[in-house]
Amino acid sequence: MSTTRPELIRRLRWLLGLGLATTLALFVAYRGVHDDTVPLSSASAPGILAVDTARSAMSQAHEVVEDSGRTGDMSGEFHTRISVAHQSLALAASENVTGLAGRHDLQTVTGLIAVYSGWVERWGQEPDGSPLRAAYLHYAEQVLGQGSAPGTDGDIMSRLDALRAEQLDEAQRQADFTWQQWLWWSVVAVLYVALCLGLLEAQRFLRRRFRTPAQPLLLAATVLAGLGVPLLAWITRAAQGAMEDSVGRLRVPRGDPDDIPSVAVQVEDALANAGWWASLSDGVLLAGALLLALTAAGLWPRIDEYRFQERR
Repeated sequence: MSTTRPELIRRLRWLLGLGLATTLALFVAYRGVHDDTVPLSSASAPGILAVDTARSAMSQAHEVVEDSGRTGDMSGEFHTRISVAHQSLALAASENVTGLAGRHDLQTVTGLIAVYSGWVERWGQEPDGSPLRAAYLHYAEQVLGQGSAPGTDGDIMSRLDALRAEQLDEAQRQADFTWQQWLWWSVVAVLYVALCLGLLEAQRFLRRRFRTPAQPLLLAATVLAGLGVPLLAWITRAAQGAMEDSVGRLRVPRGDPDDIPSVAVQVEDALANAGWWASLSDGVLLAGALLLALTAAGLWPRIDEYRFQERR
């Protein structure tokens, strides 16, 4: 009695099961990393830099006030900086990095900027020598947070610092390679090795039993599995490194306003392929379906040959 057909069926079932398990595990592992690349590049990073820009603009606005001296002549530079701060806060709100709490904080800061501008306007309207000038300027600096003690949270700068810290926490969460991700990629590695060994063993069995060269479709399945998983792992490592590098750049506060655009460009360049990386997750399922089809097409014709042979 020939055992070839049962052995082929057993191998086919084993390879299809391994192929399906590897595909699903790879899909989950890949999505676990790349689902965060797009939010980090399109929302978290711009949101953090927008807060940095707003903070820098407020510092520059107050420098204009201080440089105007006793005359109170601020021309239009002060209002330009305040406008930049408002626009940056609007951008940060649109990115919605920290959700409802973050939007509430931004609304509060926007209101405080209006209060600060009001005190500065009153300061500028008072005549030289008026005792109210110093009082108005003092109130403005209190609202701004100029020289605030650590831990203060009721002024513009302190609230912006707290919001930035929350945004950074979210960005760090997106860039973290968690233990769950380590677990999924470990499962992928084990299944990948088992699948490749199973495909190679099936080809060896066919060559030995049928004395023919390698089956082309089964060889194609082996190449697809052998190259596809390492390629996706390499892309994931590159994406993970880009995210970690970007968060590292964002974590450093930028005192020089000219540094903010350069950091934005660096982060944008590092995460330029985020959308493409994430889109490959759908390709994992397509490649997995192709792998199963190639495996079945490679083994089934041999199985089918034994349907009409008499048992020996």
